[in-house]
Amino acid sequence: MFNTILVANRGEIAIRAMRACHEMGIATVAVYSEADKHALFAKYADVAHCIGPPPASQSYLMIDRILDVAEKTGAEAIHPGYGFISENSVFARECEKMGIVFIGPSSKSMEDSGSKIAARKAMEKAGVPIIPGISAGIDDPESTLDDAEKIGYPVIVKASAGGGGIGMKIANNASELRGAIESTQAVAESVFGDATIFMEKYLHQPRHIEFQILADSRGNTIHLNERECSIQRRHQKLIEESPSPVMTPELREEMGRTAVGAAEAFDYTNAGTVEFIYSDGDFYFLEMNARLQVEHPITERVTGIDIVRRQIRIAAGEELDRRQEDIGIHGWAIECRINAEDPMNDFAPSPGRLTRYRSPGGPGIRVDSGVYMGYTIPPYYDSMVSKLIAWGEHRLEAIERMRRALYEYVIIGVTTNIPFHKAVLGNPHFIRAELSTHFIDDFDIPAEVAVVVEQDKVKGATLASAISSDDRKVAAITAAVQTYMSSST
Repeated sequence: MFNTILVANRGEIAIRAMRACHEMGIATVAVYSEADKHALFAKYADVAHCIGPPPASQSYLMIDRILDVAEKTGAEAIHPGYGFISENSVFARECEKMGIVFIGPSSKSMEDSGSKIAARKAMEKAGVPIIPGISAGIDDPESTLDDAEKIGYPVIVKASAGGGGIGMKIANNASELRGAIESTQAVAESVFGDATIFMEKYLHQPRHIEFQILADSRGNTIHLNERECSIQRRHQKLIEESPSPVMTPELREEMGRTAVGAAEAFDYTNAGTVEFIYSDGDFYFLEMNARLQVEHPITERVTGIDIVRRQIRIAAGEELDRRQEDIGIHGWAIECRINAEDPMNDFAPSPGRLTRYRSPGGPGIRVDSGVYMGYTIPPYYDSMVSKLIAWGEHRLEAIERMRRALYEYVIIGVTTNIPFHKAVLGNPHFIRAELSTHFIDDFDIPAEVAVVVEQDKVKGATLASAISSDDRKVAAITAAVQTYMSSST
């Protein structure tokens, strides 16, 4: 087992990885940008090193600096979390060259699965169902128009590299497709450094269902069942749940077997996720995420398996301690991504200082966060404040607990998307599990968010009054103590 692990990430996921290390008796090293010098994760680690001046947004992409800190601190392994360099095959290869263990798949597996076009071809060869489309990069926009006519509109244009829905564009006709090709190509080049794009059929009322994979280096691959991630805006997930409401034992067995086969086709090791689109009774391979997912806590909650611990043990060469028949599902879990963004302003980021912060608790509630009262959320990174997880014995109880937790959550100083989550969790279509990736538009969630915002203003005014009263009491007590102390001396 490792003695020291460097965590090459920030925020709540850095703390999540460090917590697992702490429990396992492994020392931790943090790397942080100057913008994060007061961040909780930098204080939580045993050792912390600054690796970046402004522009702070680039600090966690500086491979040479991260590896230099690993070498100086004697870290035997690096946990990349998610985002940033977690799916960077160049970084994984540099770790391999230096003899530092990358806690994730091999650089080759990452390369094979990282290109969506290459992954489509590999899955087609392995007999895994793929979405109708073209398994090649778009070179000639005009010939692509002919392909689109054959596939049938609507179609979706995607970047071959990267993930998170970045740059995806839907086209309903030839005119829109020309614009989508130009726009997606520009975004792909800017964000991923790879302008390769491709096209797929955009499916009717699709549901986004993914399977968590664990694979060791001794040929054992299992899945930890599924997560439904259909509540999205601009192709980015906001609410996830496990299990999926649409799942049957027969469908789970078939999709799970397919997911394991997909991972084995990439010769995959460590934790990963095979993502599918489910539509009209059929499922199709979407992509392979070669890393830990943001939504991994809900799988941990319903299976009882600590995925980050397993990542570390697999990276250390240990064999999986579970077989597929050992994996069950206990209850239901839902995750809401709590972000500092304004749902009334197209989810625009809302960085700033948290003047008041109180997270919820009670039965079935877990909060993964990297913030604290007085902390300033910087403008350079993802706007996530925390991941809020609610568990119940069944789906309705999980929903009820999540509603209660959202009611308890106090965040003042920045605008958050909590009203959005309240609106969704209270929507009758969500309660009936009538889900698709079009959910927000189909059921006019923005209008419901506006109602929640008005309701929350009343609660906020009451809370502000209570806080002000408490502050006056604290000030009075402090003044009295100071008077007493001065008179005593």
